[in-house]
Amino acid sequence: MAKSKGAKKSKDPNNHVVATNRRARHDFSILDSYEAGLVLTGTEVKSLREGQASLVDGFAAFSHDGELWLEQVHIPEYLNGTWTNHAARRKRKLLLHHKELIKITRQIEDPGLTVVPLQLYFKDGLAKVEIGIAKGKREFDKRHALREKQDAREAQRAMRYRNLRGS
Repeated sequence: MAKSKGAKKSKDPNNHVVATNRRARHDFSILDSYEAGLVLTGTEVKSLREGQASLVDGFAAFSHDGELWLEQVHIPEYLNGTWTNHAARRKRKLLLHHKELIKITRQIEDPGLTVVPLQLYFKDGLAKVEIGIAKGKREFDKRHALREKQDAREAQRAMRYRNLRGS
């Protein structure tokens, strides 16, 4: 069976990662994360199994009745779908325990906090999304984080070079 272009291999054989939101970790500081189920249609599941999705513009918001909905996540239409195909950027309901919903509601009451999708994957055959409570980073925070990452990479390189020369 051929591996699709967008699919990524994970460490756990039961998990199949479809999409990750690398930009969210760059633009936001992730304070807490949760695993939520997704309510999907058949063509959405088939499209996800092909490894196609984009979480870049996605966010989660509460409706008036207290349910959490995932918005602006792009799951392209299934190519072999018929007139029953889904809309690519429709709202999708997130499935969480009631206590988790209350906890998330309390956390995002603070100004500047939002809920963003971090990863979309299959776990034991079920579509799951990892959502995070996030606080936006300022431009200098982003530069500082990149500089720390670069410094750590250079230190690792120097230690590896030193170990190779020493033996």
